[in-house]
Amino acid sequence: MFYILSGEDDFSIARELDNIRKNIGDQGMLSTNTNTLDGKTVTADEFKAVCESAPFLSEKRLVIVRGLLDRFGVKAPTGRAAKTTKKMDQQSATYEGFGNCIFKLPPSTELVMIEDELKDANPLLKMISVKAKIKNFPMLKAPELKIWVTNKIIEDGAKISLSALNLLIRLIGSNLWVMSSELNKLESYAYGRQIEEKDVKALVSYTQETKIFTLVDAIMEFKASESESLLQQMLDQGVTASYILSMIYRQMRLIVRARDLKRQGVKEADMRQRLGVASEYVVKKTLEQAARYSMPRIKQVYQQLLDTDIAIKTSKYSEELALNILIAELCQRTPVTAQR
Repeated sequence: MFYILSGEDDFSIARELDNIRKNIGDQGMLSTNTNTLDGKTVTADEFKAVCESAPFLSEKRLVIVRGLLDRFGVKAPTGRAAKTTKKMDQQSATYEGFGNCIFKLPPSTELVMIEDELKDANPLLKMISVKAKIKNFPMLKAPELKIWVTNKIIEDGAKISLSALNLLIRLIGSNLWVMSSELNKLESYAYGRQIEEKDVKALVSYTQETKIFTLVDAIMEFKASESESLLQQMLDQGVTASYILSMIYRQMRLIVRARDLKRQGVKEADMRQRLGVASEYVVKKTLEQAARYSMPRIKQVYQQLLDTDIAIKTSKYSEELALNILIAELCQRTPVTAQR
């Protein structure tokens, strides 16, 4: 079998991958017969060699490839120059090498490709889609999320009141990793009785504090749909626009300082104290974000933050509208000039 799993809901993708593993057969030998490849760097020859390898003491081999389609998601530029034509020919040959291998997969190989998104213009996707079992896992919206949580509660043999369910969804949103973890804690806490709203308030309220950092990270990483969803949740919970703007400003300031420290040759291990952050993970995350922002873009973001603050204080726009406009602008990878 050949599967393509795509979407932002990596929790559901992980569960689907577990289901595929369970259906393969001998679980005892599965780890020996599982290969995970980085689709951004693997060559067609390496891919072919792994896919065509016979399983060891088992009927099946599982090959997992992450991000392969993303390499071919944007068409090569067209033009008059011979170099451009040559580049397009090389790209075509490369994706066809992968495609031809997929069409000749031996029956013993189970191939799973995991992608962030699928683009219609992708030449490799066009070539292999007829052979693939494609499943998409978008982030769940409120109605689907309520069904998912309800089913999870029933599956676990637990109960939850409607008010507790609604509050849980408002606090956590569509991050199913966090939702699953919090449900497990709530079920243990309630221990046989129905989960009530007071239980959610007692155990899950901390997510309101962490959500602002998740929102800022989503904005810095150009995740528009996730940012808009988190913003709406926070506004519904009464978080002020000034606080949200201040946290975005704080992260931009960290990005500027991290860029400067890296330019000076300061090691990552020494940056934590210099930046005044809690962990080396935050340092690494900030450096990753800094790589996406040029100084002209950073200056533009500062200007957009200022414009948004003025628009709110002068009542030009409501807080919600002004913040939505800001996030739409910030989540565009290509800088835009704000028109307010």
